[in-house]
Amino acid sequence: MIGSQKNGSGVRRSLRLLIVDDSNIMRRRIERSQQFEELEVVGTAANGIEALEIFHKTDPDMVTMDLTMPQMDGIECISKLVQLKPAVRILVISALADKATAVEAMERGANGFLNKPFTDRQLNEAIAELMS
Repeated sequence: MIGSQKNGSGVRRSLRLLIVDDSNIMRRRIERSQQFEELEVVGTAANGIEALEIFHKTDPDMVTMDLTMPQMDGIECISKLVQLKPAVRILVISALADKATAVEAMERGANGFLNKPFTDRQLNEAIAELMS
């Protein structure tokens, strides 16, 4: 369970979140809108290549992932992140609403899917579901 992990001294530790989206506006919105004190944003990336670099440096527990990005798309990036850390929790946030794409993302290792546009409430409910 990822929820509220405790370290050896019983102190609640932060969950590390990486935000991946080619839109700077969307990255800032996700960072600003999430309402969980135990969720620490450890990095943001504009494409899958950047995401892998930051993932290696920060070892996040959770990732929000756009699908349509330059250089390396979200589907390929999901596969690579899951290979690096099978326990990582990935929430796809995409305007690509077709069922086949969502199914492929889940088959590659994503744990949830949120369609753009979304409300702050929808974002936080999706994140909460990933944390439980």
